[in-house]
Amino acid sequence: MDNIALVSTDSKLEETKFWVALSRIPLLGTKRFRRLESYFGRLENVWRASFKELKAAGIEDRPAQEIVAARNNSSPDDEMVALERAQVTAVTWNQSEYPSRLKEIADPPAVLYYKGRLLPSDDRSVAIVGTRSPTTYGREAAAVLSRGLAETGLTVVSGLALGIDGVAHKTALENGGRTIAILAGGLDNVYPKEHNGLFRQIQEQGAVVSEQPLGVRPTSRSFPRRNRLISGMSLGSVVIEAAEGSGARWTVYHALEQDREVFCVPGSIFSPASRFTNRMIQEGAKLVTGINDILEELNIAEVVQSTKALDGRPRQLQTKAPALAPAKAPASVPEQLPFISADDDAPEEAALLSQLADSPIHIDDIQRNSGLHITSVSSTLTMLELKGKIKQVGCMHYVRIRETPTIYDN
Repeated sequence: MDNIALVSTDSKLEETKFWVALSRIPLLGTKRFRRLESYFGRLENVWRASFKELKAAGIEDRPAQEIVAARNNSSPDDEMVALERAQVTAVTWNQSEYPSRLKEIADPPAVLYYKGRLLPSDDRSVAIVGTRSPTTYGREAAAVLSRGLAETGLTVVSGLALGIDGVAHKTALENGGRTIAILAGGLDNVYPKEHNGLFRQIQEQGAVVSEQPLGVRPTSRSFPRRNRLISGMSLGSVVIEAAEGSGARWTVYHALEQDREVFCVPGSIFSPASRFTNRMIQEGAKLVTGINDILEELNIAEVVQSTKALDGRPRQLQTKAPALAPAKAPASVPEQLPFISADDDAPEEAALLSQLADSPIHIDDIQRNSGLHITSVSSTLTMLELKGKIKQVGCMHYVRIRETPTIYDN
């Protein structure tokens, strides 16, 4: 039995090295990795394929040329030696160690690099993100919420940035919780440098993670891409103090695309640092005044101990161990009721209704598809919402409402 397990492990490592080598090719994203895996089966076959064979798999000229060039300029074995030297583990989306929640998003990285440990319990994670220059209020809010999550047994996810991210990581560690930091560059290049010590602490009590191979430095483009992993690994994302141009907005956008919860801590109407968070609350994000607001929205029914709201008042929770509550049984109504009729609507209203269904669509996409002016789209959507035919489900995303089932008295 031990020999069988050893052979299996060796085989997995042997295949992983080709994934790692191919992950260095910038043009090989999620779609092309899936195409290659589907066509060739094992990525060792991709690494050894000719240009003609790569083209037959549906790979365009330039990425096919880069694969051939990489084979001539690098070695999968050398890649694995470098990872071992740096104490970095690589895991592919086919392996059990790969975070299961991350597999659910539309564009998961084919290879994930990490230092520390990734655990199945990390499926119960909540992200905390926000400004790099928080006010005293913002720091206190991040500390209160991160402490509450840690004490509840949830993993705190963030991006290791200065400001809110750093407070969230440090507070989770100080309270004996797990935390995961997701970087925009390779794990041999800690950014920002001020968090070198924090980087090491997180390894010991959680994990630092990146989709970037060793030696890759973060760029302005890699941070927004990185944020999809922050939201993707989490049940929901909490935003604390973010201005309109904040990078945290990318976490919100990704969370909405991934059908994850978005929470915002309200701030002063006079504070530029809270303009984005306050606007998101106006548009449907869950307002957070304490840890219970997060736990209740996520349907996490059992927690470790009582927690406090941001104003310091106790907010007693009733049970003892963290667990996800079972889903409620569906009501016995028809599975697919028809949408409310558009017969009495004006032409513009009917045109917008025809674009809406059960999946949320952003107002920008509705405007683009309809060809109408944004002012007309906005006013028409408002009218349809007043008529009860559509609903805004958060951050200017709309769905169409189905008819209410008829219930007869006995």
